[in-house]
Amino acid sequence: MSTLSNAATRDIETMIHPYTNLDAFRTTGPLILEKGEGITVWDTDGKDYIEGMAGLWCTALGYSEQELIDAATSQMEQLPFTHVFGGKSHEKAAELAERLKAIVPHDASKVLFCGSGSEANDQQIKLVWYYNNARGKPNKKKIISRIRGYHGVTVVTASLTGLPANHAEFDLPLPGILHADCPHYYRYAQDGESEDEFTTRLANNLDEMIQREDPETIAAFIAEPIMGAGGVVIPPESYFPKIQAVLGKYDIYFIADEVICGFGRTGNMFGSETFGIKPDTVSVAKALSSAYIPIGAVTIGGDMYEAMLEQSRKIGTFGHGFTYTAHPVAAAVACKTLEIYEKRDIVGHVRTMAPTFEKRVAALADHPLVGNSRAKGLIGAVELVADKATKRAFEASQGVGATCMNNAQNHGLIVRAMGGDIVAFCPPLIINDAQINEMFDRFEKGLDDTEAWVQKEGLR
Repeated sequence: MSTLSNAATRDIETMIHPYTNLDAFRTTGPLILEKGEGITVWDTDGKDYIEGMAGLWCTALGYSEQELIDAATSQMEQLPFTHVFGGKSHEKAAELAERLKAIVPHDASKVLFCGSGSEANDQQIKLVWYYNNARGKPNKKKIISRIRGYHGVTVVTASLTGLPANHAEFDLPLPGILHADCPHYYRYAQDGESEDEFTTRLANNLDEMIQREDPETIAAFIAEPIMGAGGVVIPPESYFPKIQAVLGKYDIYFIADEVICGFGRTGNMFGSETFGIKPDTVSVAKALSSAYIPIGAVTIGGDMYEAMLEQSRKIGTFGHGFTYTAHPVAAAVACKTLEIYEKRDIVGHVRTMAPTFEKRVAALADHPLVGNSRAKGLIGAVELVADKATKRAFEASQGVGATCMNNAQNHGLIVRAMGGDIVAFCPPLIINDAQINEMFDRFEKGLDDTEAWVQKEGLR
C-alpha cells in the first residue's frame, strides 16, 4: 500500500465524499486533481487523464475555457452578488431567462432559477403541487418517476430517484412517490419480446398503475430522456411516444429532466428533441454553465404561470426562492456558455463527432466482458457481465465495474462505474476525433486488465 500524501491525509480527516465507500476511502484516499485544460486534467503528481465523464456529466466546454473565466471575472468586478427577492433583479438574470426561453423544447413563459439539478427537480414538485392547489385539485399530488431514474438527492428528489442506495437507511422514498418500469430493453425485456412489444408492455403497466392509484391523484411524471446515473439507459424509439399517450389521457404533467441531456449531449440542443418528447416543463443545470459555476433552472409554461399569479393574489407573495437564485456571476457564466454553444455550433460538432464515438462504443460489445454497449451522441456505456450468452451479471460484491474504472484510471482515463457493473462515458462536448480514439484506446487497455483480473480471480 502506498503512503498517502499530506494533502490526501488532510482530506480523509476533514471531508465527506459523496457516492464513496467512506470506510474503504480511509485506506485508499483521494485522487487529487490540480489543473485542467480542454478535455484533460492533471493530478498533483503531474499525471494526465482524459476526463471521460466531463466531471459529472457537466463540463461540456472542457477545462479552462477563457471566455467563461473572463465572464466570471468581469461580473465579479462589476456586481459580485445581488438577489432577486422582492422584485429586485440584474441584467444577466433577464438575459439568461430570455436565452433559455428561446431554445427550450416547449412554450415557456417564465424561468425560475436555482443552484443545481437537485434543486431544479425539487422546485418542479413544489410547483406542480402549488399548481394543482390553484386549479382546485388538492388531491392531484402523486408523482411518478421510474426505477433507475436519477433526479437528485434532496429529500424529495432522492425519493424520485429510483436507485436503492439513495433510499437505504434514509427513510426514503416519501409517500406519494411512485416508480414505473425502467425502459432498459437489454436487461428487462422478456424472452422473445421485440422492442415494440416491450414498450407497449411498459406503457400498459403505466396505465394500470395510474388507474390503480386513481388518475385524479397523479400530478406529474418525471423522466430523463436518457437515464444517466441509472446506467445510461437509452430507451427504444417507441418508448416515449407511448408513454406520452398514456399521460395525455389523464391530464398528467410531464417534467423532462434535461440536467444531463440538455445543451447538445445527444446531438440536439435537448434530449427531448432527440426522443420526440413534448414536455410541459424542463429542468436544466450542469452544462447550463459548463459546470463552471453552480446554477440550475426550471422553465414554466403559461398555465403554470397563471396559477402562480392566482396564488400570489390569494397569499400575497410567491413564497419560494433561494439566496443564490439567479446569482449574477452564475448567470453571467451561463449566458456566455449559451452564447458559445451557439456561435461555435456545439450541436453541429456533436453530430459530427457522434459517429466516431458511437462506433467505438459499439465495438466494445465484442469484448468478452461486455454484455451490452450503447451510445447516443456523446454519451454511452458498457454493461459488464459474467456470461454474455445468458446476460448473467457478476455479484455486486465482486466490484468488477469499479475495478474496470480504476484500471482505466491507471491508463489515464476517468470514467464512472455505476450499479450493475455499468461503466459510463460522457466526455466534454469539445472532444475531437483523435481524442475520442485515444479515450477508447485507453479504456480498452483498462478493460483488458479487468478481464485478466476476472480470469485470475476465477470470478465467473
